[in-house]
Amino acid sequence: MLDPIRSVDVYLVSMPVGGGLTDATRKVEDIGFLLVKLTTQQGREGIGVTYHEVGGEATRELIIRNMAPRLLGRDPLQTEALWWEFFHYLRGVGRKGLMYCALSAIDNALWDLKGKIFDVPLYRLLGGNKTSVPVYASGGWTSYDDDRLVEEMCEIAKRGYQALKFKVGVEGGQNINRDVVRVRKVREAIGPDIKILVDANNCFEAATAVQLANRIRDYDITLFEEPVFADDIPGLSRFRRGTDIPLATGEHEYTKFGVRDLLLNEAADIVQADGARAGGYTEMLKIAALNQTWNVKFAPHAMEHTHLHLMAAIPNGFMLER
Repeated sequence: MLDPIRSVDVYLVSMPVGGGLTDATRKVEDIGFLLVKLTTQQGREGIGVTYHEVGGEATRELIIRNMAPRLLGRDPLQTEALWWEFFHYLRGVGRKGLMYCALSAIDNALWDLKGKIFDVPLYRLLGGNKTSVPVYASGGWTSYDDDRLVEEMCEIAKRGYQALKFKVGVEGGQNINRDVVRVRKVREAIGPDIKILVDANNCFEAATAVQLANRIRDYDITLFEEPVFADDIPGLSRFRRGTDIPLATGEHEYTKFGVRDLLLNEAADIVQADGARAGGYTEMLKIAALNQTWNVKFAPHAMEHTHLHLMAAIPNGFMLER
């Protein structure tokens, strides 16, 4: 049933973001998607996606110039072999960042092809049987005033979501009093039954993050995401020891090795690795297994259409982000 790859096409879509959207650490000016289409000799097509705010052009060139030629004529079922080949081929130019965004898009396209070759949905190919997974909705930028924040969260609740997430770290993380007020206003507006998740987008150091966490804990916070810089693993550990609000992190980790370090350092209660960054389905299955070994929940970051199939297949999935 060999059906080798005949062509590799790469598409870059990008557009400016209006509205002055900011979180605690940055303004979102552009956002885009990079799509990889693999076509086999028999005409089957597999699609994989990654995304970017900056660097999309570089990712596209990396795939076209360095990765696509190595895919031509290859068996798309050889996901493990191809993943390791690219890992070693490109390890000198990046073990995080754009290189793994590129590999993620390619790997996800290969898995899409696998499903089409065997004519089964991907979640079944991954071994799953779930037909629904819990979902939370994200929004609530720090650039919103309080009224707009509350209005958006109430609208999300009216649409039927039982969990929602919004940003903390207003004024660049320099005013946790305002953050406490905003969390209180949202809780009072949506009532006691809807889960609240908060995301600091890396803005605090551990001590301030612990202060904020312990001041909002009475509002029944389901998780506190990225309270400190993503690479500050000791700070994540200090945060986790300083509060009983579950710590979520991992969207900026790449590969199983980054997640391994979070787990070994007891720096996460919920891991949020992203299949459009961390290495695609091939690597996300290993990341999910690592989390299961540590009895830690897995809640992949964003990209819900990619992660839905994975969440339907793994036993330790927490919630899907939308």
